[in-house]
Amino acid sequence: MAVYTDVPDEALAAFISHYDIGSVLAFKGIAEGVENSNFLLHTEAGYYILTLYEKRVNPAELPYFIGLMEHLAAADISCPTPIANLDSETLGTLAGKPAAIYTFLNGMSIRRAKATHCQELGKAMAEMHLAGANFSMHRKNALSIDGWRPLFELSRDRADTVCHGLTSEIEHELSMLEENWPKDRPSGEIHADLFTDNVFFLGDELSGIIDFYFACTDYFAYDVAICLNAWCFEPDESFNVTKARALLKGYSSVRPFTEAEFHTLPLLARGAALRFLLTRLYDWLTVPKGALVTPKDPMEYIKKLRFHRDVTNASDYGLGSVDIAS
Repeated sequence: MAVYTDVPDEALAAFISHYDIGSVLAFKGIAEGVENSNFLLHTEAGYYILTLYEKRVNPAELPYFIGLMEHLAAADISCPTPIANLDSETLGTLAGKPAAIYTFLNGMSIRRAKATHCQELGKAMAEMHLAGANFSMHRKNALSIDGWRPLFELSRDRADTVCHGLTSEIEHELSMLEENWPKDRPSGEIHADLFTDNVFFLGDELSGIIDFYFACTDYFAYDVAICLNAWCFEPDESFNVTKARALLKGYSSVRPFTEAEFHTLPLLARGAALRFLLTRLYDWLTVPKGALVTPKDPMEYIKKLRFHRDVTNASDYGLGSVDIAS
């Protein structure tokens, strides 16, 4: 369930009247997503997405998110494009919440990724990274290495109720990553949440990338590491090297990895696994009674973290030295 705020018909009509998109024909909540309230909006001009930004999104950061989508769309990256109202503003207020209207993207997310999907994702991610190179705004990644220990402290006392020994395992992993996290890798604007539900396909062709509300300035290879976790494991938690090879080759065909990026992929993948383990652990332990949102199992990511811990060379992910920039 991803509709947290009710929008009265009168309020919606008044909001839409400030846009040159005609009158409302239909309006329906979208169940996918967990951060904001999203609606499919059908007007006389066509289909759009209306987003109300809920309390987990800092309003001060909205210009970055909206500006990044505008920038990427102008560079022919298929992503939601903010629609300006009659006052040339892309952000307004509806039902007491910051709100924006975006273009509608055709396609749908996939339940089970194939290697061809992973290769298309890799290419699109690299194109997105290159397109954001001259974006003037930046946003620190609050959920990178500096944020993991404070996040863990919120769950430390109850982590062992999820799995015996989880507290000490996370503590050991955190200490190792804090000591060894790379200091200087190619960086820029990344999506940081490219899970399968945030990527649309028409058949095997990627048709769009959505949900940029974790986007930030960080290592490009860290975005890739997140995708290794999100796209390349099977439902039984086994790692699919064929999918990983396709993803990495798709990426490197557009933007080859540097040698330093190549060698730190296993470490970055461990960090990405820990990041999602920690956020899932916190949500698992703090979900309120009667909540309509079912938290995701944090144990999925402890299993992934353990896999990456045993990887000694990035070539184990299927990428050869031929794919590294000279």
